[in-house]
Amino acid sequence: MARKNPFANVMTEQTDANPVALDYTVKGASRSIISTIDELAARADKLLEGETVVDLDPATVDVSFVQDRLEDDRNAFETLKAAIREQGQTSPILVRPHPSDAARYMVVFGHRRLRVASELGRPVRAVVKAISDRDHVIAQGQENSARSDLSFIERARFAKRLSELNYDGDNLTVMTALSIDKATLSKMLSVASMPQDILSAIGGARSPGRDRWYELKHLLENPRVLEELRRILSQTSLEGIDGDARFAFVMDALTRKKIAGYRPEPKREIWSARDRALSANIRSDGNSYTLALKSKNAKAKDAAGFGAFVAEHLDDLYAKYRKRNS
Repeated sequence: MARKNPFANVMTEQTDANPVALDYTVKGASRSIISTIDELAARADKLLEGETVVDLDPATVDVSFVQDRLEDDRNAFETLKAAIREQGQTSPILVRPHPSDAARYMVVFGHRRLRVASELGRPVRAVVKAISDRDHVIAQGQENSARSDLSFIERARFAKRLSELNYDGDNLTVMTALSIDKATLSKMLSVASMPQDILSAIGGARSPGRDRWYELKHLLENPRVLEELRRILSQTSLEGIDGDARFAFVMDALTRKKIAGYRPEPKREIWSARDRALSANIRSDGNSYTLALKSKNAKAKDAAGFGAFVAEHLDDLYAKYRKRNS
């Protein structure tokens, strides 16, 4: 017997007080989890069957009110962009009339196709459906489960956001949107409850699964470990590396391992004497500290003289440093 379509209440008028989208919960969440990616994709496609496709100006379409992707795969996006440039947009996106602006629309799913159309300067092909916020997040979650390479942490944070919207008292909407049972949802919400500054610093790491994120969560339950990680992050630039590398850096920093191929961005400062006769370029990467002196007037040789003076007093300076930090 075929499963009931969880989007039935989006595609047709519903008169039943119990939406079909929640039918699986009557039978037990764990027995009704959608089992295959193809099945999920077919259900998302069903939303668009028989509907009129229109061309919309991408500038009139806003993103969903619930974020599901922390960072995009640039290579995958460029591949999609090249395909649409050459072949056109073969699959429409789903949008709804904007809930607070009658002149605009909001994406239900198809954010990357919308972005491609915008970058190519083309209209975006879309199906427009008037649906509720609740049906919006169910459709968005199901579509992403079917088609998007969302990481565990992205799904977990999406689940947390839906849970906070509190569409129902027992998170049935969240489980429907993500096709998960209560046990899986509990673990997702537990990981997503980690300190938000740490989650934001790592971003949408794709490789780490539930177990690795759980390991990090347990490490950070120790206040001293959390404090140490925040100290490390405050002194380290993770700019320019992807989420997987950031996750690896955090885990290795907490377990005192060296990261192969990673070099933290050095801190740089410039010091100038009050009389402007001398300046210094300062560079520190945590392991070394370099002070390069430069005279404003080359003939004055202040840099060389002051450098020699500092060198002569290194023993005294170091003793004062040790005393101050003892």
